[in-house]
Amino acid sequence: MDRMKIIKRRLSMSLRSARPVDENLSELAEHAAADEPPTARDNGIVHENEKMGSDGESDQASGTSSDEVQSPVRVRMRNNNSRRICNEDINKRLSLPVDIRLPEGYLEKFAMNSPPFDKPLSRKLRRASLSEIGFGKLETYIKLDKLGEGTYATVYKGRSKLTDNLVALKEIRLEHEEGAPCTAIREVSLLKDLKHANIVTLHDIIHTDKCLTLVFEYLERDLKQYMDDCGNIMCVHNVKIFLFQLLRGLAYCHRRKVLHRDLKPQNLLINDRGELKLADFGLARAKSVPTKTYSNEVVTLWYRPPDVLLGSTEYSTPIDMWGVGCIFYEMITGRPLFPGSTVEDELHLIFRILGTPTEESWPEVSTSEEFRNYNFPRYRPEPLVNHAPRIDSDGNDLIMQFLQFEAKQRVSAEEALRHPYFKSLGEQVQHLSDTSSIFSVKEIQLQKDPGKRTIAYSDSERRSKTESSPLFPLYGLTHYTTLLRGRPVDRVYCFRNGS
Repeated sequence: MDRMKIIKRRLSMSLRSARPVDENLSELAEHAAADEPPTARDNGIVHENEKMGSDGESDQASGTSSDEVQSPVRVRMRNNNSRRICNEDINKRLSLPVDIRLPEGYLEKFAMNSPPFDKPLSRKLRRASLSEIGFGKLETYIKLDKLGEGTYATVYKGRSKLTDNLVALKEIRLEHEEGAPCTAIREVSLLKDLKHANIVTLHDIIHTDKCLTLVFEYLERDLKQYMDDCGNIMCVHNVKIFLFQLLRGLAYCHRRKVLHRDLKPQNLLINDRGELKLADFGLARAKSVPTKTYSNEVVTLWYRPPDVLLGSTEYSTPIDMWGVGCIFYEMITGRPLFPGSTVEDELHLIFRILGTPTEESWPEVSTSEEFRNYNFPRYRPEPLVNHAPRIDSDGNDLIMQFLQFEAKQRVSAEEALRHPYFKSLGEQVQHLSDTSSIFSVKEIQLQKDPGKRTIAYSDSERRSKTESSPLFPLYGLTHYTTLLRGRPVDRVYCFRNGS
């Protein structure tokens, strides 16, 4: 009864209708049957739990045909209860960056065309929405500088008109008969599903008749350049921070059954904040794909594990862990651990330091025909600390767990993150979300490297320096220059004239 009095009072105050109030009340009763329990509020909103669509109206049908006149009460209540769509709603709906710049008038159009927020957005409508914003279009990005050129791809530094942020544009030329290189297809298919603070972000994909352009987040340098900039004398504390970030990104990949298969300093990009990110997934493979064997022509020679060097094609995530150990050593000493020039030379360097494997250190190694054919001398293992005096006991223990001959004996990325070597970073870093940076922990900061160079280069000087040295991050450019040669190269160079 109280509720009817309230409704009657509202009608008498707000309606300019020629019909008696009682008629309006009987019409309203049809709508009131599905309403909430009486919660008479003074703000004019009666349907507190009503599901609202993107245009602010109820998801439920009005119950009237197109030519029927709806109750003016219903119309008034909708207008008062309309939901205003904001940028944040669209960002969440379309999984966009927070700092995106939407075209003028797009908010209103999205509000009119988008299905209710409690219903999924179709793939077709999502693609159309992204295209209307500017994704997938070359004109959305401004080219600034050329960073490198190869036989199949060219990398540019650019700027996004959507966010005003710097990006890296990798233009992969498409052959009329061959189409996109398999490495590009593999990189796209994997990176679009890998979202982690320590994995480079693929922002956009632009496909035209002549080229496929991959738009990556822009990072200032790679680990090789970082080490060169500090005279190959890195602060031990910084080594620990970079190694932890490498393991975080790798653990994320391995949990999703993704093998990187080409870890090396040139494929680890670093921004000015010190965030390290895995890049170049051109040789990566998803282990979940049903196949028993893989190519053994993977991983740059200096970072390739001995089982793969001897021809193994049955491997899993431990293939990446050997490379982590080599990179760890390179950061702590400033020089590569096993810089071989051929497969045989690489194995010689490995056995000279770690000792020639036996049935005890590597069961069934003697059954390998390749191993027997090389007829290696019997080297005795040397203490690694003799070659890396700056490494402490925990670091030495960890690196030896990476550098195990037998793949299944190598420590996993997940286990390595919990090694006592990282205890000084604190407990908080062990509980970060996938998309949180290690530097979100206040106590984590890079320290000044002992050999840090203070020379600042202008843009023109840096471009000139880049064209003659292998120091600039090329986002996997080398794989497009060596795809037909059968194996990756040992270093990253800015290839000119297709050579």
